[in-house]
Amino acid sequence: MRHKLFYPFFAILLAAFSIGAEKPYTLNVVTDRQDALYHVNETVSFVISLQQDKETVTAGEVAYVLTNDGEDEIAKGTLPLSADSARVTGTLDKPGFLRCEAQFITPDGKKVSALGGAGIDPLLIKPSLPPPDDFDAFWEGKKAALAEVPMNARLTPVATSTENIECFDLQLDCLGGAPVSGYFARPKGATAKSLPALLTVHGAGVRSANKPERYAARGLLALDINAHGIPNGQSEAYYDELAAGRLKDYRYQGRENRETYYFLGMYLRLIRAMAFLTAQPEWNGTELIVCGSSQGGGQAIVAAGLDTRVTAFAANVPAMCDHTGRVNGWPRLVPHDDTGKPDPQITETARYFDAMNFATRTRADAVVSVGFIDNTCRPTSVYAAYNNLQGKKRIINEPRMTHTTWPSFTKAQDALIAAHLPVTATTHDVVHVSGVWNGTLTL
Repeated sequence: MRHKLFYPFFAILLAAFSIGAEKPYTLNVVTDRQDALYHVNETVSFVISLQQDKETVTAGEVAYVLTNDGEDEIAKGTLPLSADSARVTGTLDKPGFLRCEAQFITPDGKKVSALGGAGIDPLLIKPSLPPPDDFDAFWEGKKAALAEVPMNARLTPVATSTENIECFDLQLDCLGGAPVSGYFARPKGATAKSLPALLTVHGAGVRSANKPERYAARGLLALDINAHGIPNGQSEAYYDELAAGRLKDYRYQGRENRETYYFLGMYLRLIRAMAFLTAQPEWNGTELIVCGSSQGGGQAIVAAGLDTRVTAFAANVPAMCDHTGRVNGWPRLVPHDDTGKPDPQITETARYFDAMNFATRTRADAVVSVGFIDNTCRPTSVYAAYNNLQGKKRIINEPRMTHTTWPSFTKAQDALIAAHLPVTATTHDVVHVSGVWNGTLTL
């Protein structure tokens, strides 16, 4: 009899708990303009609203902080909530990004936060420092040293899911402590000098390369390389162990000197990967494309600056931009002391590895995306690099985007690739996106 009584009693307790549980809150911060773009000293109005279980909350108050893209505090305070939403106004006296962070404390003490961002004449954002005087000489010396090392390409066939392409695990000897390690795919039976080449590169972290089958199926010589020159196709535990071991905080390793910084090897692997692609008999001799996101977006810009044969690149929320700026992107390379002064030695190293400085060396067609509330790769740093680009370029502004990939970029990247495919390409995805790329600036 005891168990028959227990279950109804338990059900009553559960129902009581559900009734008393606080329904979820959603806090939103948006600008009064859909594009979130303003001029220097122009008033920006941030609209703050709170919902609980999709119902507008009109009682209580919300705290806010205005900053220069998450760095210098400009203003802070609290506002009462109302049926008309709370509004915070502010300005910037220089090009950049004005950010509003709002916070609400629920009756049971939980914090609910939201961000809003506004671009203030972002096309006028300047680099914090110019490239070093010997920037080109340094990298030309590294390319010359790398050219003395035979590629020694090792291609091991791997299974594919597409009948008309072939795929290989690729290993190439390189300088910098690790080989190029990736997957290379190509259409079967392609004739000499008939195919564009595409290199795809990775965001931060430790993982295997991906098989670029879908690009090979579109008629490209496609190579995807992992960021660290490590073996592909291993277990998750293998990569986790590397990430916790010798590759932990790799972004800071050797940063005291340009000859020892970890990214030197990563950039040399970009050079070698592009040399491999352009050495293939099927390469058409004209089209070389590089694509990536975050760390991969930074690498895409760097690759274009290192090799003038790059005709197009796509960089989603690119990292490694404006290392020396007050507002900089991942990896936040330069440390500051208690007074805010940057480390001078690491600052000097950083200048040789800044995607912003490589941007000045390319005239390739470019698609770049930026999230106005991206905490990882701040929009100020992205624009510092974008404004340095010398070729036909397009930036995709996403005022509500954090550090991620939105369909707007994926579509634009596909269109960019389509624009650099042979005119005979007829696959469905090429036709579907062919009207998107127009080489103009979208704001």
